[in-house]
Amino acid sequence: MATTRDFRRYKFASDRIDRCGRYIADESYWRLYAVENTIRIVINSVLTAQLGQNWWPVVLNPNLARNIQRFRGQYANRPRHASPGRHDIYLVFLSDLNQILRIQSNQLRPVIPDVDRWIARLEGIRLPRNLVGHMNFPNYYDRERISDAYERLPALLSKLRDRGIPILIP
Repeated sequence: MATTRDFRRYKFASDRIDRCGRYIADESYWRLYAVENTIRIVINSVLTAQLGQNWWPVVLNPNLARNIQRFRGQYANRPRHASPGRHDIYLVFLSDLNQILRIQSNQLRPVIPDVDRWIARLEGIRLPRNLVGHMNFPNYYDRERISDAYERLPALLSKLRDRGIPILIP
């Protein structure tokens, strides 16, 4: 099978852009989608167990609250567009989720002893996630970091199950 390379390094050809798009979707996008949404679920599950159903206002900082309110307003002004989700956690970026993990690590560590490794792992895919999200081409190293984070999700979810934490979709 031929290797797909970044279309921007070659003379313009629309089929090359198509191949790059399919390749990034098949290689990276779906894994990032799974990682980011699983982290949302893990945060919700653990903090619900540790702090109760109303954990979100406890962990929300004022800057993030303003951003969320702005995003909610944008969606409210365009009701034909799909909603990002009922819970505000779907309106935050991977960097925000990582900040929640870092700030709430004392709540998470009893369930996820390696929470610091997860923080580092997610920080390691933050820039590649932005590349993919802005329709750019991550390199081999970036794709491997994304794959590594994805492959570790089952073990992360097992930690919750092993400690009797219900897995709750926000």
